[in-house]
Amino acid sequence: MRDDKDSMNMMNDSLDGRGGNGRDRRFGNKRGPFKKKVCKFCTQNLVADYKNPDLLRRYVTERGKILPSRITGNCAKHQRALTLEIKRARVLAYLPFDRK
Repeated sequence: MRDDKDSMNMMNDSLDGRGGNGRDRRFGNKRGPFKKKVCKFCTQNLVADYKNPDLLRRYVTERGKILPSRITGNCAKHQRALTLEIKRARVLAYLPFDRK
């Protein structure tokens, strides 16, 4: 009876429209544990400054968009400060608004 119940749950998991099989969700991801990114401003005691465009360019895409903290690994405090400094650098023409 128990085997029938488990097979029924697996069949329902495969038909729920999410794709994949139910085993991934129950037994964890196959890629291994997620590595947490660290904030470079916290670890290296850096300060975001609008007069340092070389540092700020690392946090801006080629199209001129500010990279989010989930990609850069910045903490919320330093991401807010970084965004403010990038915007100041753009207004003062240290950084371009966009690249054509």
